[in-house]
Amino acid sequence: MKKRYIRHASELVTCKGSAPKHGKEMSDIGLIKDGAVIIHDDKIVAVGTTEELDKQINDEYEVIDATGKTVMPGFVDSHTHFIFGGYRADEFSWRLKGDSYMSIMERGGGINATVVPTREASLEELMETGEERLNRMLEFGVTTVEGKSGYGMDCETELKMLRAMKNLNEKHPVDIVSTFLGPHSVLPEWKGKEKEFLDEQLNHVMPIVKEEGLAEFADIFTEKNVFSVEDSEYYMTKAKEMGFKLKIHADEIYQLGGSELAARVGAVSADHLLKASDEGIRQMRDAGVISTILPLTAFGLKEEYAPARKMIDEGCAVALASDLNPGSCFSNSIPLMVALGCIYMNMSIEEVITALTINGAAAVDRADKIGSLEVGKQADIIFLKFPSIHYMPYHTAINLVETVIKAGETVYHKEWK
Repeated sequence: MKKRYIRHASELVTCKGSAPKHGKEMSDIGLIKDGAVIIHDDKIVAVGTTEELDKQINDEYEVIDATGKTVMPGFVDSHTHFIFGGYRADEFSWRLKGDSYMSIMERGGGINATVVPTREASLEELMETGEERLNRMLEFGVTTVEGKSGYGMDCETELKMLRAMKNLNEKHPVDIVSTFLGPHSVLPEWKGKEKEFLDEQLNHVMPIVKEEGLAEFADIFTEKNVFSVEDSEYYMTKAKEMGFKLKIHADEIYQLGGSELAARVGAVSADHLLKASDEGIRQMRDAGVISTILPLTAFGLKEEYAPARKMIDEGCAVALASDLNPGSCFSNSIPLMVALGCIYMNMSIEEVITALTINGAAAVDRADKIGSLEVGKQADIIFLKFPSIHYMPYHTAINLVETVIKAGETVYHKEWK
């Protein structure tokens, strides 16, 4: 058995709990001054002050000195599209000149522009670029990530994307939770036949996904000129019957009722939510749906941010995620997300931390295993360079992660020079 002991953390953030934190609970991050953690193999066996835990240590332990550091749970990025082929830098420049996201989609850009290069990419090529992106995530302290398919929208490519994620999950330190997002857009040949397209996914692609264990979740882009609330409800109901847990891209560009739909069908999370209605927010709260907000996308699109403050004040469980993708948000910057949450969305740093740890874990149905530092949880732990959580928004948009421990093993360390 490998035994490790982290001691003298200036601030130890525990985020203790095995369920999402709602409303005011999000401010409680279980902070311990001069904190310490005992790890046996990949599990946490004790958490407390250094004075308390020093009494349990003998010569069998590797001691890790965290003096002057903030120690906290690894971040969970609970919404990404990190497997794809090609790039869309030209679209970013179009948006800077004033073109809207929807107008770019209507002229053949957007999601559909990524389909051809993703279909053409080999499994090995998708894995190679995916591994590079996972390495960058790890440097930012992300220890678990959700990844979606959705850039093939045909059987072969959807399966290829999911197989790339499955293979990477077996070899890379970052844990990957996979989501099937076949209904990510409507290709020209399916315009006006959206229900038939959904049946194609449900009847021919998703049974293979389920048989091979390629995805836990099913997702759909519910949006004007994409999939209606009615078609989305049909798809989500059928997917749930097949044994998939549910996510939904909801109320991003237009207020269609995606939030209410998420509550109605029992989705684990509803994501984006820039235009979520007050009633939708209340229904998500009452149904226990995680409200996953993606501020980097709003930033990149120059849109108003999702109403995080209202959601928290109403008692919702809010998660933060990057939405890394080749079009609307080619970024996975946790530090920028922290800055946007604190400065522009009026979240406290404690709420931001909760949204990136235990609530992010809940958004991928892992809150019983990760997202906090407590007895029995997997030892996914990060060290920040500075002694307090308050440096996270203060040292604005700068990566402060110094060390990442994944399942009890040190998998990343940065020497500051």
